[in-house]
Amino acid sequence: MPKQSERWDRSDEVIFSDRSTPEARRLAQKYGYLPYIVERYLELLGDEAEDLLEANEVPMPETLRCNDFKISCGELESRLGEAGFELERVPFLPHGYHVISSPISPGATHEYLKGYYYLQDPGSMLIVYVMNPRPSATILDMAAAPGGKSTQILQLTRDSSLLIAVEPKRERIKALRSNLQRMGFSNYILIRSDARFLSLDTKPAQVLLDAPSSGEGIIRKDKNRKTKTSLSDLRRIHELQVELLNRALSIVSPGGTVTYAACSTAVEEGEYTVHKVLADKDYVTTERPFGFPLSKPFEEYRGVIFDDRVKGCGRLFPHKQGTEGFFICKLRRLD
Repeated sequence: MPKQSERWDRSDEVIFSDRSTPEARRLAQKYGYLPYIVERYLELLGDEAEDLLEANEVPMPETLRCNDFKISCGELESRLGEAGFELERVPFLPHGYHVISSPISPGATHEYLKGYYYLQDPGSMLIVYVMNPRPSATILDMAAAPGGKSTQILQLTRDSSLLIAVEPKRERIKALRSNLQRMGFSNYILIRSDARFLSLDTKPAQVLLDAPSSGEGIIRKDKNRKTKTSLSDLRRIHELQVELLNRALSIVSPGGTVTYAACSTAVEEGEYTVHKVLADKDYVTTERPFGFPLSKPFEEYRGVIFDDRVKGCGRLFPHKQGTEGFFICKLRRLD
């Protein structure tokens, strides 16, 4: 019987091979993608593939998160309304608003500078609601800059949790600190480090890993993502995510949770990562989030049948939820 690492390598060769068909190449030329991306959509989504391609052509509206740690959302609505903003509540996001129209950039208002709101995409916001940060808990954000989810964690816990926010780049640390201060929070520790090699004196009860990704999920905002990531790039990103998720599960306290997310419609940056990480971890389970408009994850790809626990994860799609593309999975360490 082949060793587990050998099985992984064989699966990698299947998963990361370019099998672009004439139909994939036709659609790739029509919409401006690398063919392997469109081929994946065709294999996984079938007739829905072109629906996704069309949805990615529709620009995303600006979305903001009301910071009710500093101001009530009703008052923020009134203040921005008086300034000429038209807002629309996002039904599945308690603090989320689409900016339908605005007289100036939403990032140039007095309310923004005072920290009354944060400009944040809906999928990004949803991750922290799924995570459900606990008041007074020690929480680790492994890829924290520029601070959208870090500030949201402290907002939802009323600045009572101890947030350990990690970022390896000095310039991004500055942006992270600036946003935490602007939003009015103080109960955090910033660590400049590569989270793969992070060492802590205490085990956090909750870990957030919004992993570095290809960004394939934000094609609606950045058309360069259609051609930016080669297959070899994607494989490197996948391997980085495997390392980070393994580290997250090793560092979280027994009984604690790790919320893993990737801003991507790529199975290589979601289901396949969880599948590989869980292969030798019978002490980890996944918890399907309820109350959110998540699509089911993919259960297999190219004959690789994913670990049964992958079924507990979820996805967001531009053509289904109207958001950016995201993979979200909440894992719990049982031992």
